[in-house]
This record gives sequence, structure tokens and C-alpha cells, in this order.
Amino acid sequence: MNLKSDLSPGPPAAGGAPAPQKLNAKQRKAIVAGTIGNTVEWVDWALYSIFAKIIADEFFPKGNGAVALLSTLAVFAVGFVMRPVGAAVLGAYADRHGRKKGMTLTVALMAGAGFAIAVTPSYEHIGVLSPLLLLVARLVQGFSAGGEFGSSSAFLVESAARGRRAFAGSWQQVSVAGGVLIASLLGTLTTSALSDEALHSWGWRVAFVFGGLLGLVGLWLRVSVEDTESFARSQDSGRTRTNPVKAMFVEHPAATLRVVGITIAGTLTYYIWVNYLPTYANLTTGIPLRTALLSQTLCLVVFVIALPFAGLLSDRIGRRPTMAAFAGGFVVLAWPLLHLLGDSFWSLFPVQLVGMLLILGYSSNCAVIMAEQFPAEVRATGIALPYALAVAVFGGTAPYVTTWMHESGHSGLLWIYVSAASLISLVVYLTMPETKDKDFT
Repeated sequence: MNLKSDLSPGPPAAGGAPAPQKLNAKQRKAIVAGTIGNTVEWVDWALYSIFAKIIADEFFPKGNGAVALLSTLAVFAVGFVMRPVGAAVLGAYADRHGRKKGMTLTVALMAGAGFAIAVTPSYEHIGVLSPLLLLVARLVQGFSAGGEFGSSSAFLVESAARGRRAFAGSWQQVSVAGGVLIASLLGTLTTSALSDEALHSWGWRVAFVFGGLLGLVGLWLRVSVEDTESFARSQDSGRTRTNPVKAMFVEHPAATLRVVGITIAGTLTYYIWVNYLPTYANLTTGIPLRTALLSQTLCLVVFVIALPFAGLLSDRIGRRPTMAAFAGGFVVLAWPLLHLLGDSFWSLFPVQLVGMLLILGYSSNCAVIMAEQFPAEVRATGIALPYALAVAVFGGTAPYVTTWMHESGHSGLLWIYVSAASLISLVVYLTMPETKDKDFT
């Protein structure tokens, strides 16, 4: 690749901005490798949410199903506590040693923890050691996930052609949703093909083993890819920081706070609509879990297909309008959507689909807009750490809070929680600078 020709200005587009460029072969390979590797990593993370009720029965004392489920979701939330730790450690590692090394480490940790969950004996066999081992595995997965977002987002956006940064960054969320989709398919297949006894005995474990094997595929792909030129230039010019975390806070405080505000509504709505809504609908309406998972799977197919097109839209009209449409949509539609939930496929499917279409405005933009806030020497850390802090507070607790509200008889107020978070982020989106045509180094 001719570095000089790639960085030189292209012919101006309308409005004076350089014209978008087509992806070359190296850029396409980088996006494919980054996307597939991230997809298989997120299979294991999503499987925990999908099989939450079964895990509750297997890893906690029997007798009170609601308490066991809340305990399982508490372990889910505790995994998010490790995400800021992983973001700080692994994000700094990727800024110092490269995106490739950071992504290789995260996928190895996630796959190993997935295998550990698959083989951990139930509470009936080893008692309290069972939930303790589950907790350790989720802490490792949380540590891995904390570093994954920053490393993979920086890698994909830095690998983009000019004028295609949101398109390239959208594949980070394509990969996350793709991982959830594969996990949803595994959940649909196992719950449909197996009896309840077989599902509780071994079926859910097979899904985790399969997810771990996919993680090994992701590891192989990431070993084979080259690192980005942005990282190489930051090293060659001597801009690498020995402490990227300190540099992020000291040199870029406004950008750090902005990433938190950008994330609040996105992570809350994502974890409710994309991850947890099947289980929530099953709890609140009695809809069979297999029916709810089928609805989720179909909506995810639409979501994954639409994400790159939403990224192209952001590259054309800007980050602010597409993000504002997402948050404003939830401010207005949270109440009617959640009140339309029923116990049939056709009462759940439209609610899931509309919510996921709105989330496109966030998911297609989050990687690129966070990457555009920071220079290369602190980019992985700057993306990962403030994002992980917001996700830990608003995303990791979402399943627990929604379940607690249902068990406490307050599920009718969930829309206020969603609308308030969306309103906060809407203010951030409307007041932040537009970065679509910002110089990127």
C-alpha cells in the first residue's frame, strides 16, 4: 500500500469535504478479520443472557426460582464490574503494543472462560463452589469484553478508507450483533430440539462448548491480520504513551466525558432490546421462551443486515442527526413499545423490531464517533475505558433492574427508565461537535 497516496487529499465532494474512497483489498481483509473475530467472541457473552433461567436452576440452590434468577443476573452484572478494569489494562496494552496483540489476548480469554462455564458442575454436585466458579468465569469474560471494544473499534476505524469510517466502524457492532444472533440461534435450536430435561442436563453446555470452539477460530483469524498504519505512525513518530490511561484523563477530559454520555442510552436500550427482552417477555407475559427467541433471531437478522447501511448513512449526513434520531425515538416510543408486549409472537416481534431499528442510529456510530474523539496514541484506551464505565453502570445492571422491577410490581415504570436515559444522551448528541469530516490520525 502506498501510504502517501492513501493519505493525500482526494477530490473534494459536495461541501468541500474529500470524496469517499473505496476499500482496498488490505482494508477489506482487516474488516473481515476484525468482524469475524469479534463475532465469535461475543457468542459466549450472549449465551449467558439467553440461558439465564437454566443457569439459575443449575448453579444456585433450588426452591425459589425468582431468587435464583436474580442471583444469576447479579453474576451477569458483576461481570460488568470487570469491564472497566479490562478496558484500562487491555486498552492501554493495545495502545502500547498494537491493536492486533490486544484483540488476540481478548478472544483467548473469552473462549477460555466460555469453556470453563460449559464444564463447571452444577450446585447439586459441588455445592457453593459451583456459583463461585461461575463468578470467576464471568469476571474473566468481563475483563476480556472491557478491552475488546476499544481494541476492535480502533482497529476497524483505523483500517477504513477515507469517508467510510462509520461504515467500517459499524462492522464492530455487526460482529457484536452477529455473536448475539449465533447465540440466539443456538438457544432457539436447543430449546426447540431438546426436552426440558435434556436442555437442563447437557444441552445448554453444548452451546457454550460450541461458542468456545468458535473463539478458537477467532483467535486464528486475529493472529493472521496485520496491525493498523495509524498505530504504526504513532509509534514511529514517538507519540506512544507509557501510561495511556493517565494521558486520556489529563489530555482529553472533555472527550472522555463525552464518550460516557454517548454510551448511556445506547448500552441501556441495547441490553434490554437486543439481549434481555426474550427473558423479560417470558417473565412478564408468559410467552414461551422458544417463541421469544425466534422473534429475537428474526429481528437480529434485520438488524445485522441494516447496520452497514446505517453506517453509510452516517458517513453521508453525519453522526449527530443519526444518533439524535435513535435517542429521540426512544424518548417518544419507549412507553407505547413496552406497553404493547404480549404473550404471542406477533405482540413481541414488532416491539423488538422497532426498538432494534432505532438502535441502528447508535450502533452504527458508536465505534467511529468514540474513535474520532482521540488521537491514535490513546485511542483504544479512550474508547474502551469511559465506554466500559458507562456500560457497567447502565448496561450490566439493565437485566437485573428490569427483573427486579417486575418482581416488585413496578414493570409498568420501565419506560421511564428507558426514556430518561435516552433524554440524557439526546442532549449530548445535540450539543457535541460533528466529527464526520474531522482529520483522522
